[in-house]
Amino acid sequence: MKKLPDCAGCPVPSERRACSVENGTAPSGCPTADADLVARTGETYCSPGISEFARQASIQEGEGYRRSSPEDPSPVPCKTRLLEVAEFAGRMNFEKLGLVFCVGLAREARRVRDFLEGKGFRVVSVICKAGRLPKEKLGVKDGEKIRPGTPESMCNPVLQAEVLNRAETDFNVVMGLCVGHDSIFLRFSKAYCTVLAVKDRVTGHNPLAAVYTLGSYYRHLEGE
Repeated sequence: MKKLPDCAGCPVPSERRACSVENGTAPSGCPTADADLVARTGETYCSPGISEFARQASIQEGEGYRRSSPEDPSPVPCKTRLLEVAEFAGRMNFEKLGLVFCVGLAREARRVRDFLEGKGFRVVSVICKAGRLPKEKLGVKDGEKIRPGTPESMCNPVLQAEVLNRAETDFNVVMGLCVGHDSIFLRFSKAYCTVLAVKDRVTGHNPLAAVYTLGSYYRHLEGE
């Protein structure tokens, strides 16, 4: 059995990796060393459904940086994710955007909706609790609710996706859906999607804060 890829644990210095430089070093399991895989997947970018999308994504990536001066080759980040979402949608000539969001980020969702509409897009937005289906429908027990003893509606990512599918949105923006609920939405959405924000109640929806401090403030997570 071939060794599975482990790019996150690659032992080769970044400046000598096969994915970074020509004739670079490829450890066992390196996907860049699989010529058939590279060629086959590369052909996908020639198909009409993804060719322009991928091209504009690469251009957007490049324009997310600027040079501090003509003499300094170091790129400097200059655009927020929010702005890039709007710019990319504009590059693709999208007109109708979908916005699915968590009830806990309703205020932020309104601001995002207003921002995108200010950029000239039509926005179809759907909150996570739409449909008001009880959690009991999923077999959730009372003690497993956020507030036991009270009625609680389940998050409904299938409905969120179906509403946007019916509206024939060009591009969908995911904002703060729970782990798992976002997965279901992405599975059922017919349009391409992008994630503006992810749910992390403890860090103010900035999950990398825990990643950056796994060796200090959040070291207790590794023991849980």
